[in-house]
Amino acid sequence: MYVKICGLREPGHVTAAVEAGADAIGFVLTASPRRVTPERAAELARPVPGHVLTVGVFRGEDPATVRAVALAAGVRAIQLHGAHPHDDFTALKDLGLTLVRAVDAAADLRCGAYDEQLLIVDAPRPGSGEPWDWAAVRGRPSGRWMLAGGLGPANVAEAVAAAAPWGVDVSSGVEVAPGVKDPTLIAEFVRAARGSG
Repeated sequence: MYVKICGLREPGHVTAAVEAGADAIGFVLTASPRRVTPERAAELARPVPGHVLTVGVFRGEDPATVRAVALAAGVRAIQLHGAHPHDDFTALKDLGLTLVRAVDAAADLRCGAYDEQLLIVDAPRPGSGEPWDWAAVRGRPSGRWMLAGGLGPANVAEAVAAAAPWGVDVSSGVEVAPGVKDPTLIAEFVRAARGSG
């Protein structure tokens, strides 16, 4: 089970995610309580080992802005969240970074349909932390796709059983306050997602 921990802002939380065995970690570079500057993201990403994907998360920015900020942040992947057109992904392909498309369940759920390498299927209200009908997407997404939205250590196993995703993505579900991660919850989430929690 591929596991992404998103919205990291502190070095200790990055370390906790890496040590817990996360496959990817996300830095929010768009309007959010979890937003970090490109410079801060670069500091956080620098010590992350190569086998862990560092992801810059964007929502609504134009490709030129995404390109400049992602390069400044030094991330290895770009996540475009929401209704970004195919052209936005095409415009970023030449960077050679992993492209991640994050959408709700009403969108095209074929991973690769927009030239992305990873797909995230999120709640109707992304970032709300509210659980949703995970079972409704079972069998619909294809390829390397992650389930997101309202996940936490206590329910991720249930969500995985309901939707049968390739991976899972969490942010608010491992927080003690908006934007404040908890290393213990991060470790518990990774264990639970992989069926050993």
